[in-house]
Amino acid sequence: MPETEIRTETAVTADILDFLTGRKSVKAQLLGDPAPDDEELEALLTAAMSAPDHGAIRPWRFLSIRGDARNRLADLFEKALKLREPEADDDAVAKFRSKPLRSPLIVAVVAEITENHPKVPPVEQVVATSCAVQHLLLACEASGYGVVLLTGWPAFDDTVRAGLGFSEKDVTVGFVYIGTPTEPVRKKVRPEASKYLSSWTKPV
Repeated sequence: MPETEIRTETAVTADILDFLTGRKSVKAQLLGDPAPDDEELEALLTAAMSAPDHGAIRPWRFLSIRGDARNRLADLFEKALKLREPEADDDAVAKFRSKPLRSPLIVAVVAEITENHPKVPPVEQVVATSCAVQHLLLACEASGYGVVLLTGWPAFDDTVRAGLGFSEKDVTVGFVYIGTPTEPVRKKVRPEASKYLSSWTKPV
């Protein structure tokens, strides 16, 4: 391989590693317009399709929520809150209703579980879906968007899940909030990888 090609590949590799180590979440309340339109979102999700997927089950399902649909999600959140906490006052309800309105686009992600698969247990299907979400997060950031993955109890609440059309067997991975950062995003200090690495030599 020519020396110039080696240098180019080394530079590209360094750029990719820098991008991965610099990945950051943006607070949902700091995400404004514009957000990816449907065509661009589909292009971003193409990156998610390359996630590791044992058995090629493709368990991931993405639900786009934008515009007035966010108000309907707020209605769903309010319904779930009142069932969960009947004593919740108006301020608590208003605060909870505001959550889906923090960014112009939300993508709800669920692992659609294939039960009793002979080779791929449910946990691996959830892992595959989680990897697809990470690919989406990276694709959004690479495209200049701010993004954050959030859960909280609404992600796992039966009322919310049913309202979104998820079945009982399926596993919610979370809500991906997407938009354009409204202010500079601070870099985060990451832990040293060596603190989480050890060498295995033999069974205990």
